[in-house]
Amino acid sequence: MRRFFLQLLSALVLGAFSMAAFAQNFPDHTVRIVVPYPPGGFNDTLARVSAEKLGKMWNQTVVVENKPGGNTTVGNVSVAKAPPDGYTILVTPLPFSALPGLYGATLPYDALKDFQPLVWAGSTQNALVVRNDLPVNNVREFIEYAKRNPGKVNYGSTGSGSSNHLTMELFMKMTGTKMAHIPYKGSAPAVTALLAGEIDALFDNVPNVVQHIKAGKMKVLGVSGLQRSVLLPDAPTVAEAAVPGFEVNVWFGMQVPAGTPKPVVDKLNRDMVTLLKEPDVVKRFRDQGVEVVASTPEQFSRLVQSEVTKWTQLIREANIRIE
Repeated sequence: MRRFFLQLLSALVLGAFSMAAFAQNFPDHTVRIVVPYPPGGFNDTLARVSAEKLGKMWNQTVVVENKPGGNTTVGNVSVAKAPPDGYTILVTPLPFSALPGLYGATLPYDALKDFQPLVWAGSTQNALVVRNDLPVNNVREFIEYAKRNPGKVNYGSTGSGSSNHLTMELFMKMTGTKMAHIPYKGSAPAVTALLAGEIDALFDNVPNVVQHIKAGKMKVLGVSGLQRSVLLPDAPTVAEAAVPGFEVNVWFGMQVPAGTPKPVVDKLNRDMVTLLKEPDVVKRFRDQGVEVVASTPEQFSRLVQSEVTKWTQLIREANIRIE
């Protein structure tokens, strides 16, 4: 028995040394960063900035692969099924946490079991904007207007389960209002529809609407976080304006396949945190309305778990379906 335990201890020690050696030599060939969206937008920016910085840091090739489709499930599942060796990284934004509620048992992976959170890279906010001729000037007036016109006020989104769709669904739940959802294929057509007066309201990422707000082409009523946006300092938060407790942070992060060795996860996290804190990266993100977070894997894991719980509950209560 004693000999057995000595052999087991020896195997464990050797295994630990081999994992440490593997992490020390990582990476020794091309690393892929998968973006489950088409090129463009902040998810793509996060991937390409990371690829450039990590490539120089490692003296190794880091490529970005855009794999859109299936409401991001195409790109997500490609990473879930990739070898758990750290060479395939997934860009993961807030809508990732809504998919379990939207798809249920038909989702082709387990959002919490098939991925290892790597880093919470940054967060932005959604701004509540309305067409200029809508007769409201603040969040409270908008709520009252929607209550006087149940089901007649319509709002746009970039699709079912998107951050702007979920933000408005949470808004309706917390204010007791009912509005009609009109999904679009991306932020640009949704914003264009608002500018044209085809829809009444929209929650969208601050960077997507800030120039139109400053140009006087639409009205901003509030922002979705607990702190005011640096890009829209005069716009109150929805919580302070009329809906206490309302909060939606539009987060962006990265994950790797579950089972990736901890030394590799730790190295990837350290290097990502280093590049995210570089002044030029902080400025580039801030110019797009995104504040750097640069978390530990554990912090990002807790965020993903809490967000899956939050949005799954909302989706079920609001009976949200893929459109």
